Order: sequence, then structure tokens, then C-alpha cells
Amino acid sequence: MTELNETDLSEYSFERRFDERGAMEWMQANWSKSFVFCAVYAALVFGGQHYMKPRPRMNLRRPLVLWSLSLALFSIIGAIRTGSYMLHVLSASGFRQSICDQSFYNGPVSKFWAYAFVLSKAPELGDTVFVVLRKQKLLFLHWYHHITVLLYSWYSYKDMVAGGGWFMTMNYGVHALMYSYYAARAAGLPVPRPLAVLITSAQIGQMAMGLTVSGLVYRWTRHGDCPSRLDNIAWAALMYLSYLLLFSNFFYQTYLRRRGDAETSKTIKTE
Repeated sequence: MTELNETDLSEYSFERRFDERGAMEWMQANWSKSFVFCAVYAALVFGGQHYMKPRPRMNLRRPLVLWSLSLALFSIIGAIRTGSYMLHVLSASGFRQSICDQSFYNGPVSKFWAYAFVLSKAPELGDTVFVVLRKQKLLFLHWYHHITVLLYSWYSYKDMVAGGGWFMTMNYGVHALMYSYYAARAAGLPVPRPLAVLITSAQIGQMAMGLTVSGLVYRWTRHGDCPSRLDNIAWAALMYLSYLLLFSNFFYQTYLRRRGDAETSKTIKTE
């Protein structure tokens, strides 16, 4: 394991004081509560859709701006802090160590943001409240992603499994882009379409990299220097494979198929 001390990376006082042992103990004792959160979430989402069916959609523009902006700022800061740690490990010890090193869970800077990441997956369920109350189309990808990320994050954090640094840092980075985009859209700012394409492409890249990291963890775990468990690796691989397929299909349906349909319609009209 790579040993880092507080002189290697610049820490803020709250990061230095963070009790990662207490956080780990709490998660080991309470991680199964994530199933309760997900069950309540599913009941509220689908019950909320039924409740809203005969009622007019709500606007909620200002709350949505504040919600998206707060998550964007959180994700930006998280991406910067975890990214600085991962770059340090990469430059000091190389790619393999950046995947297999468990110090991301208790190292300077990263220990606070690793715990903040897994906890944030519970309040992020609130994204769906805006979808339901504004009577927007609720995609399977949306609620499936929220539920499985919460379950896997809480399940994995307690065991400090290999690959966590990559998983969390990539998610912070993509969410920094995604929630910034949502905040701008909610505020009525003009957002170029290529930005949406870029964000979905980044999500697909994240899932492909997550699947790759899972495969490398499996390969290196057999050599005894990449701490994880076969069941965790299997769940991670299945999760990232399903995400990769779902986000790729979303990309095709949203940006390629519709564009093709529009061009076909234009050709028909001009003939």
C-alpha cells in the first residue's frame, strides 16, 4: 500500500480531522439500510406518478436550479479533491497501484470525499422528485441507475475494495458536468446541443472504464495484491456492463436515431 502523509497533499482542516475509522464502522453496521432507502424511493416514485397522473405538472424551476447547482458544486469540488489524490498515486506508484491501493479510503484528502461520495447517493435520489412532480418521462435508466449505485456504493465502501478510487473519481467528474448542465438548463440559459452529446459520451466512457477496472481487479486479485472479493467484482462488472448497454442505447435513441429520422423526414418533404 502506498504510504502518504499530510505533507504529500495539501489538506484542509476538516479533511485532516475526519474520522475514517468511525465512518467505516458506521457503514459496516448500517450499509444494509440502503435497501430500505431504495424500497422507500421506489414506492414514492411510482406512487408519486400515480398521484400526479390527474394533476397538472409543477414548474419547480427555482428549486431545480438550486438543487442542480448544489450537486454540481459538490461534484466539482469532489472531482478536484479525489482527482488530485488519484493523480498523486498514479505519478508516484503507477496505474496498477492506483487500482489496487486501498489508501483511497483512508488517505489524506481522499478519505473525507470517499465517505461523502457514498453518503451522497442517498440524497441524490431526490433527482427523481423533480421528474415525477414535473410529469416528465421517467426512464428505466434513471431509477435503475440511482438504486444500483446506492446499493453498490454502500456495499463496497465497508470492505474498502480495490478500484474504488477510480469508480468514485470518475463519477464525481461526470456528475460535475451533468449537474452543471442541468442547472444551466433549469435556469433557462442557452446550452449547445453538443454539450449534451459530450456528457452522454463521458458517461459511456465512464462505464467502459468501470468495466475495464473491474476486469483488472479480477485479474490482479488472483495474484494476491489487489484486495477485493469475487462477489463484489461480479456485481461491479454486471452493474457497469448494464450501464454501458443502457447509456449506449440512450445515446443511439437520443442523438443518432432521432437525427436519422429527422433527416429522412426532411428528405421526404423536399421530394
